[in-house]
Amino acid sequence: MTEAIPVARAVDHGFAKLMPDVDRKRAWLLTVDGAPQSYVDLDEPTHLEFEYARRLGHVLDLVADPGQPLDLLHLGGGALTLPRYVAATRPGSRQDVVEADQGLLELVVEHLPLPDGSRIALHAADARTWLEGAPSDSADVLVADVFGGSRVPAHLTSVGYAREAGRVLRDGGVYLANLADAAPFAFLRSQLATLGTVFEELALIAEPGVLRGRRFGNAVVVAARHPLDTAALARRTAADAFPARVEHGDALRMFTGVARPVRDEDAVPSPEPPDGAFGIG
Repeated sequence: MTEAIPVARAVDHGFAKLMPDVDRKRAWLLTVDGAPQSYVDLDEPTHLEFEYARRLGHVLDLVADPGQPLDLLHLGGGALTLPRYVAATRPGSRQDVVEADQGLLELVVEHLPLPDGSRIALHAADARTWLEGAPSDSADVLVADVFGGSRVPAHLTSVGYAREAGRVLRDGGVYLANLADAAPFAFLRSQLATLGTVFEELALIAEPGVLRGRRFGNAVVVAARHPLDTAALARRTAADAFPARVEHGDALRMFTGVARPVRDEDAVPSPEPPDGAFGIG
């Protein structure tokens, strides 16, 4: 068997590299401008390497009965880690993936092809624009994992955006977002306040060190119009190889504090990560 070799290419929004994992035969790390974006094991699509991806996976496992097919909309594509995970764990699911970087999509599909019959449709488009054109009540789950460089774009942080997400989700649907921030969490608190204008139920999943303000890191926000099984989610995240805490209810309201919802005209990108926060060697 020939040894896998790295692939590097300029894409629409940066310089992408696909690097083979020496420890797993058909596993790859995708970086864009040096920042890790995705990890995919083609032989084991249920393997989620990144901590935030594992937390998103726990929620995806709990949003419906095991194996039940769902309709998902993914904003942000990367190497299509979560769509592959859902295709493996919930066969028959219909998934749309919206990725602004067409060159990145082409690179990923060329070198990390999707399995036959995966029912994953790829769309090279701006996430907000595509969302605004999507049919109402068309998705069971919406996963937002969009980073322009290392920052969430401003137009995906406002009440106007949150309303569009709520419109596209069915009544029993769940919204998931991968966000990044550090103490004093002005961005994260504003996002909780913003999503709270549309969704009655909110939960936050993060590593305790991040929540205590010790370092910059990812936080997964879960939002819905119906009660979330936060107890089951807390058990899963606590037992993970990378333990995390689930905040909800009064504790999350206290965390959000007096943060105000974000209007389109006031929206700003998520904060710039400090040097080395997400980089690799």
